[in-house]
Amino acid sequence: MRLLHTSDWHLGRSFHRENLLDAQAAFLDHLVDTIREHRIDVVVVAGDLYDRALPPVDAVRLFDRALGRIRATGARAVLISGNHDSMARMSFASGLIDASGVHLRSSLDGIDTPVVIDDEHGPVAFYCLPYLEPEIARHHWELPQRGHPAAIGYAMDLVRADLSRRPRTRSVVLSHAFVTGGEPSDSERDISVGGASHVPVSVYDGVDYVALGHLHGRQTITPSVRYSGSPLAYSFSEEHHTKGYWVVDLDGDGLAGTEFVQAPVPRPLARVRGRIEDLLTRPEWEAYTDHWLQVTLTDARRPAHPMDRLRERFPHTLVLEFAPEGGPPSTRPVTTPVADRSERQVVGDFIAWARGTPATSEEEALVNTAVEQVRLQERTR
Repeated sequence: MRLLHTSDWHLGRSFHRENLLDAQAAFLDHLVDTIREHRIDVVVVAGDLYDRALPPVDAVRLFDRALGRIRATGARAVLISGNHDSMARMSFASGLIDASGVHLRSSLDGIDTPVVIDDEHGPVAFYCLPYLEPEIARHHWELPQRGHPAAIGYAMDLVRADLSRRPRTRSVVLSHAFVTGGEPSDSERDISVGGASHVPVSVYDGVDYVALGHLHGRQTITPSVRYSGSPLAYSFSEEHHTKGYWVVDLDGDGLAGTEFVQAPVPRPLARVRGRIEDLLTRPEWEAYTDHWLQVTLTDARRPAHPMDRLRERFPHTLVLEFAPEGGPPSTRPVTTPVADRSERQVVGDFIAWARGTPATSEEEALVNTAVEQVRLQERTR
């Protein structure tokens, strides 16, 4: 049996206000092509199908089309909800759509009831562990301990107990969790509320393959316990990630091999750092003109109109930060007396203090206009 392991689609998510729906549609096109090219039997999606509990309509439509296209290839699909998904919404009508070959699991009930799919070697049991909110799991199962290790540990005990009653059955677990040893990025939502967030990899002992979701980087925790990562980058901390999905082969004895298939990159991203004149003029930065950029300016004094100037050369600059060489010019409070100074002068003093240079004539004109507007409003009250 050949599996495709993917996760963390986050349909409906944007990237620093850039709409990613077209990029998400493109990766799903590639996913379907990969299913056909590699003759995938079962697609497993390990959570965070959407980016939020109430996704936008366009994201729901894209997800609906994706499921239909996956089934049109002849592959089955097994999916779980993640911490960004709504368990209640995702579990709606799941029993009915099972008949279509799409198996969506988003409930604490039935974790020890696998989706069983047969191949020429016999049955493969797919156990679905959606994101287990620790406090919900603790009350549901009346657990004596708090935290993710307790919740997932109990769920895996249920899995192993059921598997022990299924001789000569290979096993795959889908789980949305933070496994110890995994490397996070800036785009995952914190799941530490409700107890310890990290889960030891030993909790998954006794199964042939564990398809993990939650962390956005491709990672091999053990040969049989892996993160596929998100198919798109959702933060600048993922600039060096290789995005895609695992193709996993099971033979009659269990895990037989894995291969990583890269997904398309809609636009490369990078973090660059330097003085604004260097970034705008030096030829080595030309390679970044088509990238989504996070720019950190190191000028001793904050330049005027930095974003406008940067976007003339780098039109896809999304984030601008300042880290002056040698540290900020001064963190001392403003001590200039203001009693005998006009509003315009006070604002000008603040600009000079904050930026290290006086206000420009254009800025002075804006300050004058603002002060006059305030005075006019005060006179008309």
